Amino acid sequence: MNIPADLKFTTNDEWVRVEGTTGTIGISDFAQDQLSDIVFVEIVVAEGETHAKGDSCATLESVKAAADVYLPVGGKVLAVNDALPDKPELVNSDPYGEAWMVKIEITDPSELGGLLDAAGYQKHVEEKE
Repeated sequence: MNIPADLKFTTNDEWVRVEGTTGTIGISDFAQDQLSDIVFVEIVVAEGETHAKGDSCATLESVKAAADVYLPVGGKVLAVNDALPDKPELVNSDPYGEAWMVKIEITDPSELGGLLDAAGYQKHVEEKE
């Protein structure tokens, strides 16, 4: 299982890559593996909107289940991955790259303190399995 060291994770399996004040958000390799083949992605936020930590930003459907994706930190939506609804399989093939879901301007960097680092997330996943 791939858990990049430069990301922060939620216990709900979302990740955020922080670059300055911008957070890029998606779901983890573990989450996509648990969901199986992703067949549908809907981004439910729009550029320019402001959302709080914990708000839903996307809905995923797979051959096994449906899942919401929640924002690990709050902020203003800077970009949404418009390619993802047309290529939902990217969530399975490249969860940390082309399958990013939204980019936000982080309004409260202290929210990052409540997230797991790669080692903490690895331990969390091992406990769930």
